[in-house]
Amino acid sequence: MKRLFSILAITGLMTFGNVQAQDSTQAAAPATEQVADTTATEATTDEAAATTEETVAEEATFTQSMKKRFIEGDPIWMSPVLLCLILGLAIAIERIIYLNLSTINTKKFVSDVESALNSGGIEAAKEVAKNTAGPVASIFYQGLERSSHGLESAEKSIVAYGGVQMGQLEKNVSWVSLFIALAPMLGFLGTVIGMIVAFDQIESAGSMEPSLVAGGIKVALLTTVFGLIVAMILQVFYNYITAKIDSIVNDMEDASISLVDMLSDYFKEKLNK
Repeated sequence: MKRLFSILAITGLMTFGNVQAQDSTQAAAPATEQVADTTATEATTDEAAATTEETVAEEATFTQSMKKRFIEGDPIWMSPVLLCLILGLAIAIERIIYLNLSTINTKKFVSDVESALNSGGIEAAKEVAKNTAGPVASIFYQGLERSSHGLESAEKSIVAYGGVQMGQLEKNVSWVSLFIALAPMLGFLGTVIGMIVAFDQIESAGSMEPSLVAGGIKVALLTTVFGLIVAMILQVFYNYITAKIDSIVNDMEDASISLVDMLSDYFKEKLNK
């Protein structure tokens, strides 16, 4: 009997110990998982920060490299290329601002002028044109101003002043085109002269040593690279400007036809009355 109680007691102790051990293991598991999750999150954050730092470092390295390469070029040839870039961008930005300020809602403007012409006559239409900016409004004002001399005089005034406004739109654009052509030409010229200097060094030394010609060839190639970069940058601005001018000119032509039609109808109604 005592042996039976002893066996039961030992069995109970072993069972209770196993339950406690399982509970302890289950309680420790979430804590371990939480620590592992925290470690993984910190590792991911560190990796993201490292990636960001590498990206910034690469960008800074690229910028610094471009500056270094520009400085390494011969100032005699790099300065004119830089001047082409500065002047070309200045003219291009000025033209872009001017063209954007010259752009209006042509359909709404023509509708407003027509309404003013039908309700208040020539003077009311002139007032609408006078208070509106842009070449289209200027053409309308000149046409309405000369309408007192007849429809034919108004048409001639519209055509003549349209040419004047086109000249204003295209003002200084040819300079941008010049800088686009001039920048790579200066770069190529610097390249050719740099190569000549390199061969002169070879001739003077009497031997073909890479260290003698490496500097001259590098400077020669740098002038070409930066000349081409300047030309590509200015070409983008030039194409935008020409496209904008074409759009405004088309609006001017369409609006001029509408103005002639409006004046023709206005004079016909006036004669019928």
